[in-house]
Formats: sequence, structure tokens, C-alpha cells
Amino acid sequence: MSETAPAPAPAPARVPADPRAPARDIAEVPAVEVITTVAVHLMSSAAVNLGLAEEGERHRDLDEARKLINALAGLVTASAPEVGTYHAAALRDGLRSLQLAFREASAVPDAPGEGPGERHTGPVVPG
Repeated sequence: MSETAPAPAPAPARVPADPRAPARDIAEVPAVEVITTVAVHLMSSAAVNLGLAEEGERHRDLDEARKLINALAGLVTASAPEVGTYHAAALRDGLRSLQLAFREASAVPDAPGEGPGERHTGPVVPG
């Protein structure tokens, strides 16, 4: 008697999605949640590109990190009045941490006020 793996079950029939469904779903998400979610994605990607993730050096790319931090700084600065003090403070703290990590990771640090995102936030210096 030979043992064989059971045949996989057939895939369920796909029902065409209502093309208006995504618009309805996103309309239910508060703007603060969308903004903070995008900011967290930018922060996470910047951290990976700064080499702060597991196997950090393998993924390190300061040019990419600079772009992400610049985008994050613009988002945080522009959205701060809209998201409220609580959310804005957390976003600013995360941004500042990434800016400082970038400065530390750079072989030749940018001049004060010239680092990633600093045109939006002003100079970020340790201390």
C-alpha cells in the first residue's frame, strides 16, 4: 500500500469585487490614522536603510534613508496641526531619532541644517 499526499482542494470560486468597495473602505478610515500609518511606514523603511534592522549592514543605504527621512519630515511638519499634539509629538520624536541616527551613520556628517529633513525641522544636533 503506497501513501500519497491527498489532492489539494480546488480553489474557491472568486466573486468579482465591487469596484467601489476600496473607496468605501478607505473613506471609513480617519485621516489621522492614514497619516500616522504612512509615517510609520516611512520611519520603518528609513530605519532599515540606516542599518538599524536585523542584518543591518546588508540593507544599509544612506541615500535611500535620506530620501525617506526628507519625505517623513515634510509629512510630519505639514500634518502636525491636523493630527493633534499627541500624535504630532510621537511623530516628531521618531523623526528626530532617525535624523540623529543618520548623522551618526554618516562618514562625513552634514552641516547643521543640511541633514535629511532639516529644511523642514531646523537643525538637529545631539544633546
